[in-house]
Amino acid sequence: MLLEALTSTDKVRPRVCLVNTAMGDSLVHYAIAYEAFNAAGCDVTEFKVFPQPSADPEERLCGSDLVWVGGGSVANLLSLWRLHGVDAAMRSAWERGVILGGVSAGSLCWHLGGTTDSFGQILQPVTNALGFLPYANGVHYDAEAQRRPLLHQLMKSGVLSPLAYATDDTVGIWYEGIEATTVVSDAPVDPQTGPAAYKVEIVDGDVVETRVGVGGSFR
Repeated sequence: MLLEALTSTDKVRPRVCLVNTAMGDSLVHYAIAYEAFNAAGCDVTEFKVFPQPSADPEERLCGSDLVWVGGGSVANLLSLWRLHGVDAAMRSAWERGVILGGVSAGSLCWHLGGTTDSFGQILQPVTNALGFLPYANGVHYDAEAQRRPLLHQLMKSGVLSPLAYATDDTVGIWYEGIEATTVVSDAPVDPQTGPAAYKVEIVDGDVVETRVGVGGSFR
């Protein structure tokens, strides 16, 4: 998914901005990501909120080709982004054609909401995400036993949107505008039996899942 995003910038040396708010701007996570993106031939910078914003958020984010958001606490991420105006800067970047992506909390944040462990070991809903993508989002769909049934329950009860997109670990969904298109992965995956992505819908009161393997399309 990362390679797909970098290729889609159409730049020889894409300008990548790393945002690890959800992990408290952990220097270890920044160091690992810097090494990976530098090795991929990118010009790398970051936007931190700890101990205070490291740059003007709109200038830094809108000046990037790709913004990559790491995992961690999506609830903390959303609170701090709104406190410092990062939410508005992210929307400005998106509207200007900057590619936005990420993993776990860095996936949930772009949607309306989903399931999160931000509040403890028992998963709970988050319903106040940025909503650039007008759907619920299910992350770690195959890796954590609570994820799938809770997403279904929250959708059926109306807490979350009646349409969601979910991903198993190692798999991502490429969106063009707000349309879910291609299922991608940076790891070798069997499209028939391996990790996949899912369109999850409420149809006549029941949950209906449509599985799409890596390389497939939701169109």
